[in-house]
Amino acid sequence: MDISELYEIQEKLDNRICIEHGLKGMNLVPSKILALQVELGELANETRCFKFWSNKGSSPRETILEEYVDCLHFILSIGLENGLTDINPIGIENTNNLTEQFQNMFMEIVTFQHEPTLDNYQRLFNHFLLLGGKLDFTEDEIRLAYLEKNKINHQRQDEGY
Repeated sequence: MDISELYEIQEKLDNRICIEHGLKGMNLVPSKILALQVELGELANETRCFKFWSNKGSSPRETILEEYVDCLHFILSIGLENGLTDINPIGIENTNNLTEQFQNMFMEIVTFQHEPTLDNYQRLFNHFLLLGGKLDFTEDEIRLAYLEKNKINHQRQDEGY
């Protein structure tokens, strides 16, 4: 996935938020990491992959995709905040089920939080793409959904969200 365009778009949103909310010079990484964890939990909740006690199915595909790109916004933003945008994420293969892949994502986030290196960020992004693959999202679907959600995020800023 070519993500250079997405980094540029995310940087514009991040800069806008920093200026409009008086956040210039603040270390927002801890808050962005927590936001990513929360969004990832919301994504897992929409898939219901771990809810062995329930017969209710997952949310609609569009809802799950929207939650997925909410996570992407924060992953990109964390990379920007740490100067880690020179990566080439690739989907990696493993045999994990969806629940295990969510658990891997949480572990990768914590690993990156404790050691914010390029390798750990690359690994986090790769596992995120693998999660997207397990959810049957194509790169085009992800890109288009990201662009649409970015418009919504700007609109929310216009409205004082």
